[in-house]
Amino acid sequence: MSGPRAALVAGEASGDLLAGLLLQGMRQRWPGLQSTGIGGPQMARQGFQPQWPYEKLAVRGYVEVLRQYREIVGIRDQLRDRLLRERPDVFIGVDAPDFNLGLEEQLRKSGIPTVHFVCPSIWAWRMKRVEKLQRSCDHVLCVFPFEPELLARHGVAATYVGHPLASVIPMEPDKAAARTALGVPATGEVIALLPGSRASEVEAMAPRFLAAAAVLQQQRPGAWFVLPALPALQSRISQLARSGPSPRHLNIVTGQSHAALAACDVALVASGTATLEAALFKRPMVISYHTHWLTYLLMKPRHLQPWVGLPNILCGDFVVPELLQSNAKPRLLAGALRDWLDSPARMRAVREKFVSLHHTLKRDTAQLATDAIEKVLAA
Repeated sequence: MSGPRAALVAGEASGDLLAGLLLQGMRQRWPGLQSTGIGGPQMARQGFQPQWPYEKLAVRGYVEVLRQYREIVGIRDQLRDRLLRERPDVFIGVDAPDFNLGLEEQLRKSGIPTVHFVCPSIWAWRMKRVEKLQRSCDHVLCVFPFEPELLARHGVAATYVGHPLASVIPMEPDKAAARTALGVPATGEVIALLPGSRASEVEAMAPRFLAAAAVLQQQRPGAWFVLPALPALQSRISQLARSGPSPRHLNIVTGQSHAALAACDVALVASGTATLEAALFKRPMVISYHTHWLTYLLMKPRHLQPWVGLPNILCGDFVVPELLQSNAKPRLLAGALRDWLDSPARMRAVREKFVSLHHTLKRDTAQLATDAIEKVLAA
């Protein structure tokens, strides 16, 4: 059975996960779907044919991007030329707005319909990016409920589709099964360490997280730590654990970030999509991030809200602590984790907030997204 030809670009592990879930829904609607572009293993499981792996684009920060700018621009130019020749029925940019929006604008000008999945966080920073959305996108698939109205005020067509992870992550995670699967004690305290999915994030955050865990281990000798790592980064993380401070009870596991979040009592998480995953698992967390000082200097004045982490942004309050830049010190991170573990009532209260958030974000994303894409294809 024939189906549409779709080109997609996902620029990091979280985008690969979201795109994989989207492709699953598209294949259910269009069994003959053909898809190609830039992506990773989650997309490949849905029949996606990658022309480049997403790791080529997985770079954070202004300063860091400059080091790989020529290669990234070269990839975008090659992909653009290929898509202009092959003329897919639709192009779907999955997050990665710095890469995708410029590409979408050029494809749209040539008559190729464009959809952007995950609205750029214009409500948090870089509000002027909405002008780029106007030029680049025929339609935006929004994962947060307040976004379509905001975009409509600027003439951008959009649909709230819910967050795909809210349908994948169970409302009641099975902690006992996850602990068994990861080989950590069934009882006692377990802390998940999630230092990021990009190589540059791991270099910046993993040593801090491991050192914080070592401090906490001294104070709580019975605690266990689980660090899920992408296969490409696992050896480097293991090397960092051997060469610097790290806890005695540490399991570095391949992938399995969801199992780690299900198994843990509290998580230490690098700012990004993983913070939302932790919230959907109803886990108290400490959010942290540290980037090049110049990148931080450039980004800070553009930030429109007092929060950085998605759970805090969506709840409109500092429901979990954020320790950024100069505050991302092992001693402070360990203290913030300890504060959670020492306050069961506070942990229960934040879990209740996250249950409410989960219900808000849970929608039939596959149906809503493919309905919107079908309208774009028919236009």
